[in-house]
This record gives sequence, C-alpha cells and structure tokens, in this order.
Amino acid sequence: MFAPSHPQLPDWASPLEEGQLSVDVFRDGNSLVIRSTVAGAKPEDLDISVHGDLLTIRGKRSMDRNVNDDDWYYHECYWGSFSRSIVLPYEVKAGETEASLKNGVLEIRLPIAEAAERSIQVKIRE
Repeated sequence: MFAPSHPQLPDWASPLEEGQLSVDVFRDGNSLVIRSTVAGAKPEDLDISVHGDLLTIRGKRSMDRNVNDDDWYYHECYWGSFSRSIVLPYEVKAGETEASLKNGVLEIRLPIAEAAERSIQVKIRE
C-alpha cells in the first residue's frame, strides 16, 4: 500500500478507503481495450499508467452535494477514491496508449506489440 504522505501521489490516492473499478477487457484487432464506468470522475481526476505488463487506473468520484445521513433511503453508489490494476494478457506498446472519457465510460486502447502477435512451434526434446 502507498502511504498517504507519498510525495509523488495526489491527495486522493490515500489507501484508507478505496473502491475497486469493474472493467471489461477485450481484444479489438491489434489493440487491447479496457473499458470501465467512471461516472462522476473528471479527466483531471484520473491517472492511468502502464508499467511492463501492469496497467493501473486510479481516480476519484465526487458527489456534487452533501446529504444528511438521516435523509438517505438507499446509498449504493461508491463515491471517493478508486483504483484497479490489471495484468495485461499481451505485450503492448505502452507509449502509444490512448484513453478517452465519454458519457461516464473510460476507454483505454493499448496497441499490441508485434512480438506478441507471433506464435512459434516448440519442439520437445527426448
């Protein structure tokens, strides 16, 4: 876990209470696509990084108003900091990763590296 006072992390990256994103991961041609609903998060509240075969999404969702505890009937939506790390099934070209946010859906596209496309036949020695 990261310490809240870690000098490279934004304030919202505190490990005290953090939700985990649900994601869809699929291949689309020569790209690996990760989609997640991040309704309530702004682009500036999201941090996406790729380190080797690990993609990490961090961010926060902010509720636009305060509601008294006694006024809630249902409180099922998660508000606050969240993160998700995904081990990528392919080698990717991390420097060519693109991300977009539309209608509360985050889409990350990672081009699959050419080396990951090749398959080889392995012979077994006796």
